[in-house]
Amino acid sequence: RSPVASPQALEDQYSPSRWSPRLDRDTIIDAHLAVTAAGTERARASAQTLLHVPYGNGDGEKLDIYFPTDPSETFPVLVYIHGGYWQCLSKDDSGFAAPPLVSQGVAVVAVGYDTAPKGRCCPQRLQLPACRAQCPPTLPFALCPGHMDAMVLQVRRSLVFLVERYPGIRGIYLCGHSAGAHLAAMVLSTDWTEFQVVPDIKGAVLVSGVYDLEPILHTYVNDVLNMSREVAQRNSPMRHISPAVPAACEVLVAVAQHDSPEFRRQSQEYSQALRAAGWSVSLLDLAGVDHFDVIEKLSEDSYVLTQVGRRIRWA
Repeated sequence: RSPVASPQALEDQYSPSRWSPRLDRDTIIDAHLAVTAAGTERARASAQTLLHVPYGNGDGEKLDIYFPTDPSETFPVLVYIHGGYWQCLSKDDSGFAAPPLVSQGVAVVAVGYDTAPKGRCCPQRLQLPACRAQCPPTLPFALCPGHMDAMVLQVRRSLVFLVERYPGIRGIYLCGHSAGAHLAAMVLSTDWTEFQVVPDIKGAVLVSGVYDLEPILHTYVNDVLNMSREVAQRNSPMRHISPAVPAACEVLVAVAQHDSPEFRRQSQEYSQALRAAGWSVSLLDLAGVDHFDVIEKLSEDSYVLTQVGRRIRWA
């Protein structure tokens, strides 16, 4: 539970743009969009790609695949899940991390999903067939694109699609930033029996994520998400940590020096909870970066998180 009591203080804590010493809050998000878009454009120009690959019928259910420069019959895959507080950004700005990895034999997949504010949660009888089709049997209602349950389900289904479409994949490594780190963490809590496929997830890099959604219920973030307390609890990775099994993947929880105290607390407490459940987990506190360039620098060969990704080849 967040120790922050004041509603305004909570708003500030969950406003990453307020905490960067590099740029003011009015320009840093635009700068971030420009950096990731330009990096993705360079990646698409230099790599062999398959873009807008559908993994389902939804508008946002598409993947961008960046193949290794020298592909072999089998190859590892890094699956990147973008942030944007579940309501902006897209896979179309998420290929910037590909060049250093594809050059080392690692495929990169940028996952698209339907962001809010499309989503709502309604009685199943009132929903369209397209919405009902997305509803897993464990949920007593239908989902429309942009609902938090739907976003989590879409990311899970994207992995099922990859495993079924590309049998040569030699291990999946998740990488998520901010809201994407939350979605990647929810993947780690998945009961794969209902999907009849078990992806071989070997590692996860969770960067500046939110792992308990309850503190954001009464902030501006939830104005668009419109989550109830039940939905927030159901989709909080902190509440769904299963005991580690022998084959459990390694998890790296990374947080920026200039993330807010609340973001830093969430990363620390989630990594501690994973460790207490027997997971192999490391907490990496990255100096000199904020909530935005902590992930932008993945396009740089020398960046510490890029080096972590490049080690995938030999895992």
